[in-house]
Parts: sequence; C-alpha cells; structure tokens
Amino acid sequence: MKVNKFMAIRLLLVLAITISITSCSKKSSSNSGSKSTGWKVNDKKGGFQYASKFKKQETGPGLVLVEGGTFTMGKVQDDPMHDWNNTANQQHVMSFYMDETEVTNLMYMEYLDWIKRVFPPDQDNYKNIYEGALPDTLVWRNRLGYNETMTNNYLRHPAYAEYPVVGVNWIQASEFSKWRTDRVNESVLEREGYLKKDAKILDVKADATFNTDTYLAAPSKTFGGDDKVVLKGRKNSKAAGKGGTKGPGGTMKPATNVYAQRTSGIILPEYRLPTEAEWEYAAAADLGQREYNSYKGQKKYPWSGSYTRSRKRQIKGDQLANFKQGKGDYGGIAGWSDDNADITNKVKSYPPNDFGLYDMAGNVAEWVADVYRPIVDDEANDFNYFRGNEYTKNKLGTDGKVELVTAETQKFKTLPNGRVMAMDYVGQIAQVPVDQKETYLRQNFDKSYEINYRDGDTQSRRDFINSGSEQTAANGKEQQKMYDSPNRNVDVDSIGNFNYNNYDKSNTRTSLISDEARVYKGGSWRDRAYWLDPAQRRYFPQDMATDYIGFRCAMSRVGPKSDFKKSARNKKR
Repeated sequence: MKVNKFMAIRLLLVLAITISITSCSKKSSSNSGSKSTGWKVNDKKGGFQYASKFKKQETGPGLVLVEGGTFTMGKVQDDPMHDWNNTANQQHVMSFYMDETEVTNLMYMEYLDWIKRVFPPDQDNYKNIYEGALPDTLVWRNRLGYNETMTNNYLRHPAYAEYPVVGVNWIQASEFSKWRTDRVNESVLEREGYLKKDAKILDVKADATFNTDTYLAAPSKTFGGDDKVVLKGRKNSKAAGKGGTKGPGGTMKPATNVYAQRTSGIILPEYRLPTEAEWEYAAAADLGQREYNSYKGQKKYPWSGSYTRSRKRQIKGDQLANFKQGKGDYGGIAGWSDDNADITNKVKSYPPNDFGLYDMAGNVAEWVADVYRPIVDDEANDFNYFRGNEYTKNKLGTDGKVELVTAETQKFKTLPNGRVMAMDYVGQIAQVPVDQKETYLRQNFDKSYEINYRDGDTQSRRDFINSGSEQTAANGKEQQKMYDSPNRNVDVDSIGNFNYNNYDKSNTRTSLISDEARVYKGGSWRDRAYWLDPAQRRYFPQDMATDYIGFRCAMSRVGPKSDFKKSARNKKR
C-alpha cells in the first residue's frame, strides 16, 4: 500500500513537470517570432514593425458606437401618397460611430474660427474660403414673417450655442466633416508625441497645416515640411530626432518607422456624413425590440410605442421630440408641458433612443451622404448600401511622388446661387479620377463616377452605345436622360462678377431629381409627426440650405462588430 502511494506521488510530479515544460515551450514558441517566417517582430535592429499592443479603435470626440446589424430599410407606417419612395428591403450595415447629437452652432463656430485664423478673409486670395464656409443666415427670413432675431443671432449668440446649426448646405456639411477629421487626428498625433505640442495653434498658417492623408502619404511635407513640427518618432523616444542606425562599415542607414502610419493603429478613420442606410438604422434603434436573433416588431418612431408623448409617470404627456403639432402650433400652449420649443431646441432636450443618440426625430432634419433616387436597389447590393461613389486617387508628379495642392492649383466651385466655395486646401493631396488601370477586368466597379449605376437612365441599359457625358453630347445638344431636372449654371468673370443669364428658365422641366439632389432624413421643428418615422426620406439640392436641415457626422468602425460577445438574449458575456 505504501509502495503504491509513493508511485502515485512520483507520477504526479512527473506529470506536473511535463505540463510545465510543455506550457513553457508553447509560450516561447509563440513569442519566438512571426508565424509566417519565424523572424522576430518589432526587433529594435529593424525589420518588420507592427502595433502588437493595439486593442481597439479609439472613440472619436462626440461619437457613440452603433453596433451594426440587419434591418428592414424603407418600411414606413404611413404612405398615403403611394409614391413608391419607400420600398421595404432588407439591408445590413456594419458597426459604425455616430455623433451623439446634431452638430451645434458652437461646434460649427469653432470650424469658422479656425478658417478665419488660418485663411484671413481680409486677404483677397483667402476671401472665398471663409465666406464659402459661412452658413446662410438668411434662411430664417419669411416674406410674411418677422424672423430677423434669428437671422442676426441664431448662429453666433451664446444663447443658441448648443442648438443645432442650420443654413448649412450638403457641401458645407461634407467639408466640415473633412476638417474635423484633420483636427482630431492632429490632436491625437500631438498627444502621442508625433507632432510638436501646440503647433496646431502656434505654428499653423495657410501654407503649413495638417492633413491626415498628406501625413500618411508624405509626412515630411506636412506643415509645409517643417521638421520642427513633424517629429521623427515619438517625442522623447529613442527614435526621435535620430537620422538612422549604423550599418556595415560605419555607414548610416536611414531611419525607418519614425512616423505614425495606418499600422500604428492610432490614426482614426475619417469623419463623414452617414449613409442613408446608416442613419435610418441608427434612428430606428431596433435593438430594444430584439429577442434572440429577430425583432419583435417595427417601431414607428425612434422610441417604443405609436405615440409622440411620453408614458413615463414623471414626464407623462411630454412630447418626445420637437416638431410641428398642427397648423400654427410649433410648441403648444404657454405654461403647458409640451415640446418646449418654438424653433429648434437645445440638443439633448429630449430622451435618447436605444443607441444613446439624441434628436433622431425632430429638432432639425439631417443631411446624409446619398444622392437621391426614388428606390433603393437592394438587388444590386444589400450590404452597406450607398449611392454616391466617386472614386479618386492621389495625383502623382513626374517624379512619382504625390502632388500637393498649392495656392495656384487650389480649386473653387461656384454654386448655382453664386456662392464660391473652396473644394480643397493648400497642403492636401491633389485628387484625380481613377482610370483604366484601376478598373480594368474588375467586376465590382468599372469607372470613377458611379452615381448613376443602375438608376434606370439610358446609360444603365446594356444596349447604351454612347459613352460620352449624359448631360451634354459633343455637338452641344443635351442627351436623353432619365430625370429632366433644371440645368443651373452661373458664370463668374475674372473680377468676381456673376452672370446669371445661363440660369435654366425652361417651363418644361419635369423633375428636381439630379445627381446634385441629396437625401435628408428625419423630421424637424417645421414638420408634422408624419416625418418623424426614420424610414421617411426626402431630397434637396446639395448646394442649397434651409432653416430646418442640419447634420451630424459618422465614422466607420474598424475591427470587430462589437466589443462584447453576446448570448442568445443579447446579454454581454
């Protein structure tokens, strides 16, 4: 009996030692190097470097995560016109981030302040940059109404600081999103020690600004090529300020991996306008209706229930959004618990939806990225649906390096209303349309301009022969097109005078739908409850603004769909 006990102890010791050796072997094997080559990754001597400590994407300022999923897009509770503008179809969107609130006057004023400091409008060559970014405050005027108080105060007065910005057209909203991308990444790189501290305030000027794409493609040209601002390696790190390492024979090898790159994992994707599918999915917030892997029903509004008033005891009867409740009724009777707003209202004045997003119904309607067409072509695509792609690539010089926009090559666009807007800025990488090198023998796209793909016009037909512009043929005559929309053109001479004689005065136009018509979603303070349904959709010219359309930004999510694994009943585990 004693012998058996002794043998058992010996066996246990041998087993423990074996397990220990095996685990150490696995550990050393996993840390020995690349699974591909066995080479050491992140070797101080050089070689392949990678952000092995990356955990997950940083959430940008003002954003909340919207976990992606499937939903029924275009399904509305009411469609009395039966115009087929909302055809229900199943779509899937990837996880993304979206602004918690609409972009406010305060946020937009920060944008204007930056432009005014960097591109002083009192200088003739920068005048159009600042003026082109200004919201149209005259949108508040009405032929038979006194609204001069909003015209003069709404944008700049601190009383309206946290109110959603209006008077911004689609182009301006898009340009704000691009500016925001650069400012956020500029701040991130400064925090991580790749840019000189406070350079974004003290060293910035018209010909020395930060642009995310320029930094990634040609970091040494960022901030006008000032190497005192754009640091080689993180500040105070061993790589910072060094020209390289010594090689055989004492020769110096050029320094590598000294700038932040995509592989660093710290540079955020771009801020942008959400797609129509993303906006509708986020507004509907059906995750509150989820049971196992299906929905228990479609909500009429971003909140549960079929009514616009709250059922909670503390605020029972209060409106859950800011909208027009009837003819001449924008805010209810004085002293009565209602939506508490005449025009727009301060953001976060109403409860958020199940994604934590505020004002996805009411307050202001919102621009989305899509070009409008009456139907959503789910037969062509049911994943991250978007109409409006115009593919471009970086312009390369004769030396094979990227070309940057200069003061001489900066592009401006004259809108049909005569406003001049900057389409790019000095220091950005010049863009050109993709050509046959990118499209040859591809099945997923065939040209740079894909807005008209499968929209029912003549170029979408298989037997369409003429490959020229849909708008104008070589002989100057307008070609046949699906939507007979007006042609709005304004000429500007060399001294800035506008010629409106080319404005389309035809009385035979049958539609306002064009490639410049953009979708906007959600109801506003001017709209009845009918438009609060997230699936409702309308369109407006991209170069025009109103007092009831604002916007919010989105950002794509890189990496996993969610930060947590879910059980069948949607519980984190």
